[in-house]
Amino acid sequence: MEHKIVDHLFRHHYGKMVAILTRFFGLSHIETIEDAVQDTFVKATLKWRKQLPDNPEAWLTKVAKNRTIDLLRSIKAEKQRVDKIANGASAIQLNELFLEHEIEDSQLRMIFVACHPSLKPKEQIAFALKTISGFSTKEIAAALLTKEDTITKRLNRAKKAIVKNNIQFDFPSPNEVQDRLARVMEVVYLTFNEGFHSTNKENLIREDLCGEAIRLCKLLLKKEKFRSGSLYALFALQCFHASRLESKTNDANEIVDIREQDRKKWFFPLIQMGNSAMNKAMDYEDVSIYHYEAAIAAEHIKAKTFVETNWEKILKWYTELQKLQPSTFNLLNMAIVNLQLSNFEVVKDILETLPIEDLEQRAYLFYGCYAEYYAKRGDFVLAISYLETAISKTSNRLEISYLIKKKLQLELQASK
Repeated sequence: MEHKIVDHLFRHHYGKMVAILTRFFGLSHIETIEDAVQDTFVKATLKWRKQLPDNPEAWLTKVAKNRTIDLLRSIKAEKQRVDKIANGASAIQLNELFLEHEIEDSQLRMIFVACHPSLKPKEQIAFALKTISGFSTKEIAAALLTKEDTITKRLNRAKKAIVKNNIQFDFPSPNEVQDRLARVMEVVYLTFNEGFHSTNKENLIREDLCGEAIRLCKLLLKKEKFRSGSLYALFALQCFHASRLESKTNDANEIVDIREQDRKKWFFPLIQMGNSAMNKAMDYEDVSIYHYEAAIAAEHIKAKTFVETNWEKILKWYTELQKLQPSTFNLLNMAIVNLQLSNFEVVKDILETLPIEDLEQRAYLFYGCYAEYYAKRGDFVLAISYLETAISKTSNRLEISYLIKKKLQLELQASK
């Protein structure tokens, strides 16, 4: 039980603690601060086995602060400053930084530091996912479809660039805001996606990550200077997807296909929030991938049943999305939509030219699409063969079970 509590607190408070301590001790000590926060959670895992503290969050804050001071004491040049921090007015100032509005301000600053132009784009995203959302290197690798050692190198380069370029823990100048926001939104988007369709082996959905992404988006929208059509559209997209979370799995923790989901379980207040955000997005001139993805999600939400889904409209939005930002995933989704429209020749053309290697850890979706294509054409032998390949390339336990179930259904059909 204590492990679950620590995991929950880690996901929700790691980024906050790193941001606040960084604001106080400075970005030059980011590595020491991360070590201190990590040590704090390890200590919590061990100490809380016997008894949980009355206020776990306060305990974590105090221990992380003291651990940071301990680590900084080992740096001789900092000793005099650290003694003052531990005992004087600075200690009171540090405590004040843990007030809610100061936490929000510190996290916003950290978001923009992570997306500083001195860091390369790939380094920005990896660093942001680590420091803001508390992703492990394994989770970042999964979210970015790359190797763990590559992520470790990116994180190290980011930290070195911060120190080398003397990056300050502050907001960008007005003329830099929009460029930095584009990268910030990408980080929030990736965080939500990893929660909505996790690459974790045991869990398909990670509601904590979805919640973290929505929280960060709301944090940005609180500041008028950060608002844009793209940011409102991103928030709408997250609301539409999050409204369906409860229906994605059943009581037995099995995947429920969207065609069989209980639409009465879709959370209407979130849908309303999404609609409101989309209306606000229309008040701005900018158009982004988030506008089109939100429009696609909205079409699924509008349909009272799966058969009433407006696939023509969804295909239109995917076509616009592909024009704006071409991607292999867009093409795969267009193949899936064309399957629903029985445009079999179009589906075959897309699948035959699709660069599968671009899909990385999601390559099983390609084989699953091919399986559905052959099943709809009545070739159950080939459909089963492609499903077997999809199963072999899937790491998530729930998705493996789901695909095996589909395979058994096809075998039953083939035997009739």
